[in-house]
Amino acid sequence: MKVCIVISDYYKDISRDLLNGSINELKKNGFRNIKIKKVSGAFEIPNVISKNINKFKAFIALGCVIKGETDHYYFISNAVTNGLMHLSIKSKKPIGFGILTCKNLKQAKYRSSLLKKNKGKEVAQGIISILNNK
Repeated sequence: MKVCIVISDYYKDISRDLLNGSINELKKNGFRNIKIKKVSGAFEIPNVISKNINKFKAFIALGCVIKGETDHYYFISNAVTNGLMHLSIKSKKPIGFGILTCKNLKQAKYRSSLLKKNKGKEVAQGIISILNNK
């Protein structure tokens, strides 16, 4: 089955660990046909998935949005979340939500760490579960 991971590499270290967590889990469960598409920021992820929706069985969206001093965080987080949910429902295809929305860099590093709570791995597990139950 073809799975596409769309990843924002705005926070390169965090994105790298999320990506490794997803890929390792997919491969561990026999998924070999994995395509990776990189974008600059989380806001671009729904657009890339939309353009590729008919080419893959499932998607994993990875990235990180960290709260700053302005409301930008809320607009980006809501737009991306709503966009991905809309795409998933409309296409009837699973889209794993692995975009961290954190208060600070320390929180993001913890949630992306391969040795701790790797959200990339968790999201891949969810996608695997859905694909294996079809």
